[in-house]
Amino acid sequence: MSGRNRKARLEDVHDVATAMPHVTVLYGPAGNPVYQVGGKSFVFFRTPRPDAADPESGERYDDVIVFWVPTESDKHALVQDPGTPFFTTPHFDGHKSVLLRGAHVGKLTREELAEVVQDAWLSRASARRAATWLRANRQE
Repeated sequence: MSGRNRKARLEDVHDVATAMPHVTVLYGPAGNPVYQVGGKSFVFFRTPRPDAADPESGERYDDVIVFWVPTESDKHALVQDPGTPFFTTPHFDGHKSVLLRGAHVGKLTREELAEVVQDAWLSRASARRAATWLRANRQE
């Protein structure tokens, strides 16, 4: 299996996010990384919150990652597809982002994960930065 099609790993989130141009990494109070472009977060590791918890035990998930998405319809496509591990909670209603548990990153290929991280970056980068990156890396 090629590196692009292997199962994604948690460190791939960090690797892909930091490989994007103009990225800064901040750390939240619990040391959780927050990836930003132009001062706007595009991926961040969330601290445990009551809205994302195990339905049986009630224990808060401590491994939730938030990814921005370009549109509300992109969000719905990801969370409504039973083939993806993405989800949302009522706390994120009206917010263009999807959630993914770190424990479920391996349900994606590295290529699929890279696309989600890159789309998150594109949704938050300035139009000029996004266009430059798209010209260099994808078809516009």
